[in-house]
Amino acid sequence: MATDTKQMRQAAPAFEATFFEKIKPHIELIAALLSGVLILAGWLLDKNGLGTASIIIYISAFVIGGFAKAKEGIEDTIEDKQLNVEMLMILAAIGSAIIGYWTEGAVLIFIFALSGALETYTMNKSHKEISALMNLQPEEALRITNGYEETVPVSQLIVGDTILVKPGERVPSDGTITEGQTTLDQAAITGESLPVSKTAGDEVFAGTVNLRGTISVEITKPNSETLFQKIITLVQSAQSERSPSQLFIERFEGMYVKIVLAVVALMMFVPHFVLGWSWTETFYRAMILLVVASPCALVASIMPATLSAISNGARRGILFKGGVHLENLGNLEAIALDKTGTLTKGKPEVTDVIIRKDLSEEEFLFHIASVENYSNHPLASAIVRYAKTKLDRNLIKPQDMEDISGFGVRALFGGMEWKVGRAEFVGQEDAQQFMGGIASSLAAEGKTIVYARDEKGIAGLLTLKDVIRQETIGAIEALKKEGIYTVMLTGDGERTANSIAAQSHIDAYIAECLPETKVEEIKKLKEKFGTVAMVGDGINDAPALATASVGIAMGEGTDVALETADVVLMKNNLPRIAEAVKLSKKMNRIIKQNVIFSIAVIMILICSNFLQFLDLPFGVIGHEGSTILVILNSLRLLRG
Repeated sequence: MATDTKQMRQAAPAFEATFFEKIKPHIELIAALLSGVLILAGWLLDKNGLGTASIIIYISAFVIGGFAKAKEGIEDTIEDKQLNVEMLMILAAIGSAIIGYWTEGAVLIFIFALSGALETYTMNKSHKEISALMNLQPEEALRITNGYEETVPVSQLIVGDTILVKPGERVPSDGTITEGQTTLDQAAITGESLPVSKTAGDEVFAGTVNLRGTISVEITKPNSETLFQKIITLVQSAQSERSPSQLFIERFEGMYVKIVLAVVALMMFVPHFVLGWSWTETFYRAMILLVVASPCALVASIMPATLSAISNGARRGILFKGGVHLENLGNLEAIALDKTGTLTKGKPEVTDVIIRKDLSEEEFLFHIASVENYSNHPLASAIVRYAKTKLDRNLIKPQDMEDISGFGVRALFGGMEWKVGRAEFVGQEDAQQFMGGIASSLAAEGKTIVYARDEKGIAGLLTLKDVIRQETIGAIEALKKEGIYTVMLTGDGERTANSIAAQSHIDAYIAECLPETKVEEIKKLKEKFGTVAMVGDGINDAPALATASVGIAMGEGTDVALETADVVLMKNNLPRIAEAVKLSKKMNRIIKQNVIFSIAVIMILICSNFLQFLDLPFGVIGHEGSTILVILNSLRLLRG
C-alpha cells in the first residue's frame, strides 16, 4: 500500500506537467470563455436585484478575461515607450465601469480577449510546421567507432563519423550511404509522395524514414548545417520578419492611438459646452468613441494573414524567408529562370542512337559503354546508364585504354581498336559525311554528339541532351496565365538555348550568360517590368538571385543559392512557383479586404456615435466583431 501511494505521488507531478502542457496553448481561449460565463452570471444577478454581487462577478470577469491583454499592453507600452491598442481597450473598459456600464465594459473585455485568443490560434497554427519538423529529427544516433557501436546525442556527430540506421528509424543527420541498400520515405523533407530506393553512394537527409534495410551512413554535414535545420531556420526567420504593410501598420498604430486619446479628451468637455450635452452623455459618448475608434481590426488585418500564408507555403514545400518576399511575389511582372537544373534535369541523357547498317544496336552499345565505363568524362556516365537499360549482359574492361582529355577515349577489344569521342578525334570528314551528314541537323537541335569508330570506319553516333523536366512546360504556362513574362538565362550557346526555350514555351531567352551577364539582364528586366524574380540553383546564379526583387532557389541547389534566395522550393518542383504567386496574390487581396473593411467599420461607428444613435453595447459588438471577422478572413489562407 505504501508503495502504491509513493507511485501515485510520483505520477501526480508528471500528470500535472502533461495536463498544463496540453492546455497551455489554449489558456487565452479558456480565460475568455470563463470571462463570458462570469458576465452571464453577473447579468443574471443584476436582473434579480443583486447589484452588489453582480459587480463583484463583473470585476472577476474583467480580471480573468483582460489579464493577458492588459499584461501584454503594459509590457509593450513600457518597452516601446508609447501607448497601444491594448491600453485603449483597458481604458475603455475602466471608463465604462466608472459610468455604471459594467455589463458593456465586461463584454468589451470578453470579445477583445476572444479576438486575442483567435489571433494566438493563428500564430500557433503557423508555428505548427516547425514543431512537427522538430519532432522528426532523432535526438540520438548509433555511431560506429572501430567496430564498436555507441549511442550518442546527434549534436555530437561530426563530419566523417559513421552511423547505423536500422529499419523504422529516422536518419539523424545528412550523409552518404557507405554500406547497404534500403528504401527511404523522404516526404517530410522533399515532398516526394513515393518512397525512394537508396544504395551505397546515395545521399540521405536528416528526418527521412528508413523503411526497409539497415544502412551505414557517413556524416557529410554537421547537425547545424543539414537540410533539415535549414528548413527550420528558414520558416522561423520568415515568421519573425515583418512585411512592409505590417511595418507601416505598426508605425501607424502608435501615432493613431495618441490622436484617439487626444480626441477622446476633447470629447469629454467640448460637447458639453458647445452642443449642450449633459456631463453624463458627454462622458458616455467619449467612452464609446474610445471603444469604436480603437484600430484593433486594422492592426489584425495583416499579421494573421501573413502568418497563415507562410504556414500554408511551408506545408507545400514553399519556404518564404519573410513576409516582404511573400508580399512582393504577388506583384511579379517578369521571371527569369536558369536553364541547367531548373528548367532541365541538369544531367545529360541519351536521346538518339544511330548506327552503321552492319552493326546491331546491342553490339554498338556494348562496346561504347564498355569504353565509357572507365572514363571520367561527365557524358560517359550518361552513356553507360543508358546502355545498361538496353543490354542483357555485363560490360567488360578493355585490354588497353587511353583517355585523351578534351577529345575522347581509345580502347582495344580483342585486338580491335575503338575510338569514342568528338568528330576531330574519330575523323572530322568521315563524321560529317556519316549517314548523309545527319550530324548537322542533330547539332541544330542543341544536342551534343558523341561518335564511335571501329576498324571499318564510323560505327555510329549517340546524341545527348540536358532534357527539360517533365513539369517544365506546365509550370511556364501556369506563370503565363498569371500574366508573368518568362525569360531563360543560360550559359549555353545559341543553338541549345533556342531549342530549350522552344520546348519550354519560354517567352524569351538570353544565351551565353556569365554570372555578371545574368546580373545585368536582371537589372534590365527590373527597369522594364519593375518587380522581377530569378529562379536558380547554382553558385553562378547567386549574384542574380540577390539582384532580383525576389530570388527563388531550387531546394536541391547549392548552399550559396539557398542562402542568397528569398524563397526556397524544397523539392525541385517548378509548378510550385505559380502556386506561390497565387498564394501571394490571395494574401494581398485578403489584406486589402481586411484594411478596407476595418477602416469602413471604424468610420461608420464614429459617425454613428457623434449622431448619438449608437449605444455602447452595439459599439462594443461592432468594433470587436469586426476584429474577429478580419482574423477569420485571414484564416482562409491556411486552407488554400
